[in-house]
Amino acid sequence: MDNDDKPLVWWHGEIKTPPFSQKALVEAGFLLRRLQQGENLGLPHSRPMPSIGVHCHELRIRDADKNWRIIYRIDDDAILIIEVFNKTTRSTPDTVIENCKKRLSNYDIDVQG
Repeated sequence: MDNDDKPLVWWHGEIKTPPFSQKALVEAGFLLRRLQQGENLGLPHSRPMPSIGVHCHELRIRDADKNWRIIYRIDDDAILIIEVFNKTTRSTPDTVIENCKKRLSNYDIDVQG
C-alpha cells in the first residue's frame, strides 16, 4: 500500500467473511485495491447506492453460483466497508439498506464524538 492509498475500514464485529471462491476473493481484492488508489469504479463493477447515503456504493462480485455485494462508502480518509451479502433478488433488501444506514450513523457519531 502506498502512502497515498486510503485504508479499508471494516465495520467491526458485524461483517463476517463470506465464503468467496478463490476467484471471487481475488476479484474483490483487486477491485477494493483500485478503490484504495482513488479510482472511481462504475458498472459493471460498482454502482451508487444513494438510498443508503452520500458516497455509498455497491461493489458487485460474481461468484460461481452467488452474486456477492459489498456495500461501501468513500470517505476523504478511508474506504468504509459497511456490509457484505449474497444478493438473491433484483433489488437490495430493505433490511440491508436499514442496517447500512444504522451502521453509518453509529460510525459517524463514533468518529465525530
